[in-house]
Amino acid sequence: MARKRKGRPIHGWVVIDKPAGLTSTDVVTRVRRALDAAKAGHAGTLDPIATGILPVALGEATKTVPYLMDARKIYRFTARWGEARSSDDTEGEVTGTSAVRPTEDAIRATLPSFEGEILQKPPAFSAIKVDGARAYDLARAGETVDLEPRTVFIEEARLLACPDADHAEFEVTCGKGTYIRALVRDLARALGTLGHVAALRRTQVGPFTEAQSLPLDKFLELGHDAPALGHLFAVETPLDDIPAVPITANDAGRLRSGQAIHLRAGMKIPVPGAEPAEDPPILCTLGAGRPVALCSYEAGQLKPLRVFNM
Repeated sequence: MARKRKGRPIHGWVVIDKPAGLTSTDVVTRVRRALDAAKAGHAGTLDPIATGILPVALGEATKTVPYLMDARKIYRFTARWGEARSSDDTEGEVTGTSAVRPTEDAIRATLPSFEGEILQKPPAFSAIKVDGARAYDLARAGETVDLEPRTVFIEEARLLACPDADHAEFEVTCGKGTYIRALVRDLARALGTLGHVAALRRTQVGPFTEAQSLPLDKFLELGHDAPALGHLFAVETPLDDIPAVPITANDAGRLRSGQAIHLRAGMKIPVPGAEPAEDPPILCTLGAGRPVALCSYEAGQLKPLRVFNM
């Protein structure tokens, strides 16, 4: 018999402005305990030195985490020239120095080569698994970690300011899996110097922005009653770009039991009926847009991929 999960069945998203010095897991744990929520997770790790947007999923919202992980993200950060560090940020040990300081013109001329699809080798201090272990655990144990380059997408990279010769401030809009620490490391090398991240802030994750966030300490002051729940976003918020189809209560019951449903008169599928692997998922909703299931479309049927139980 399955053990009943402790805590309250709370479903939705809380957008936390993470302070520096905490891990993303630390934040999730504190939010879950403050709300006495049965289940919680987050959409996209922020390094301990980083601040900014950390969406925390509660209950059934955890089933939409992959869609928010794939969403566009915006970061503002400061690069420190002249020093390479083991972690590619201020937490690591200095591993090399350079007397070269790039000019503003050189930075602006080089940035476009880091836009679009690029190959990027993740930092050794990252959460990527190597033979079942986290890369950062291996690196901290003194092991050499050499991760394979991977393709990432950077939509836009902008230089905001050069406050002094040692520092430059940037804003980057990017896709899933982009490491800002690796970007600064590689940009510095392209500029003929060394560099690391001195400060990092995430200002947007998909539909969630700074304006919708609440500092962690302020959120924790609210407790687990109505004031805190008033900052809860709907489970389906990350699914705004996914086509939705309203269904009947009977069809909702079938989907929730794992059965496919047939298209009915007036039920219009808003995507072409290509091969299922090529089509985006479809969100089936009941009543006032309440999510029932994410489905695939195949041969006139909607088949449940993820079912929401709430």
